Amino acid sequence: MIAAAAENNALGKENDLVWHLPDDFKRFKKLTTGHHIIMGRKTFESFPQALPNRTHIIITRNKDYKAKGAVVVHSLERALEIAKDDPQPFIIGGGEIYKQALPYSEKIELTRVHSEFEADTFFPKIDNTNWELVNEEFHPTDEKHKYAFTYLTYERR
Repeated sequence: MIAAAAENNALGKENDLVWHLPDDFKRFKKLTTGHHIIMGRKTFESFPQALPNRTHIIITRNKDYKAKGAVVVHSLERALEIAKDDPQPFIIGGGEIYKQALPYSEKIELTRVHSEFEADTFFPKIDNTNWELVNEEFHPTDEKHKYAFTYLTYERR
């Protein structure tokens, strides 16, 4: 899984991010390029267009949903089956998909944004009895980043 979440686990509001962190976008691109990215319909629709050099798998309950440049499925299990030959597929959101995917995940790449935000979508709580923090990299605020953040890498225990 890959996500950016605030201290209160906020992911976004009204299908949009509530912060702008250019370095986090660059890291997301670097990590996910060349891989399958699995997401819910609303996450896909929040993009201006399909992200280049990635296989998009969209999970939706809508049996008639079509998306140009993407594979549409109706369950997380089917999405994972399609991505099975990818050594590192990524779950990229939203909140409900993250909750469903947590039991299947072996690794979480989390950007922890050091602030709290009003939101309508949240990342699930990480249970430290199941997850071990294996790497962290702090980034202070600067002229491009209004909020400090830390890249956190968790692996399943």
